[in-house]
Amino acid sequence: MNVNNNVYWITGASSGIGKSLAIELSRQSTKIILSSRNKIALDEVKALCNNQEDIVVLPLDLEDFENLTSKVAEAITFFGKIDVLVNNGGISQRSLVKDTNILVDKRLMDINYLGTVALTKAILPYFIQQKKGHLVVTTSIVGKIGTPLRSSYAATKHALHGFFDSLRAEVFNNNIKVTLVCPGFVTTNVSKNALTGNGSPQETMDAATANGIDPNRFAKLMLKAIKKEKEEVYIAGAKEKLGVYMKRFYPKLLSKMIRKLSVT
Repeated sequence: MNVNNNVYWITGASSGIGKSLAIELSRQSTKIILSSRNKIALDEVKALCNNQEDIVVLPLDLEDFENLTSKVAEAITFFGKIDVLVNNGGISQRSLVKDTNILVDKRLMDINYLGTVALTKAILPYFIQQKKGHLVVTTSIVGKIGTPLRSSYAATKHALHGFFDSLRAEVFNNNIKVTLVCPGFVTTNVSKNALTGNGSPQETMDAATANGIDPNRFAKLMLKAIKKEKEEVYIAGAKEKLGVYMKRFYPKLLSKMIRKLSVT
């Protein structure tokens, strides 16, 4: 897949992976639509990009399911088409199951899973009509492995894998591609913004996150996977990748290792 002249629509573009991907794409002959809830932050990301005349800002809220269809219609008007939707918006969690209010579980599911599914369903008729499209989804290594303090977050990411694996099979004959990108630890504000048991942000960065992959490097690897139309890719450190394969071949051993992780 050649990214030149393609239109990319990125959710969660105001920071972290989405921000770095937008900057990386702006160095190529692409057109970009930047979305998140924070218009001010989106404008700041646009200012960091090259070829700003080929970039537009479209604020949206993934929890606002009923208005996502109109957002798709608006997005198409900017450049006359959309080639790639990067479902990158989401929020993380840092709390024990016993300490997590059910409304926090619901909010994580509404944003990470249902919001992504709703936006995908809104754009799907357009992709089917134009007989092509590429759905890229930022999931997580915890979409393959559940770990302490991330129960609901892991559940939302596992759900995304189930949904998009099914969708990939359904739309194969429509020339619609699906790429699941599974990050390990990436040095972003994801842990600072992660919800605690009462729904408030954690506001501190985890040590593992602080020592994670640089988001600019991550964006380059992510774009490489998108170009190759990979079905699923793990962009993570050696330990996180090893965990995925241990889950498959040595699940009991992995369970013992996970039990030793800090839960405080």
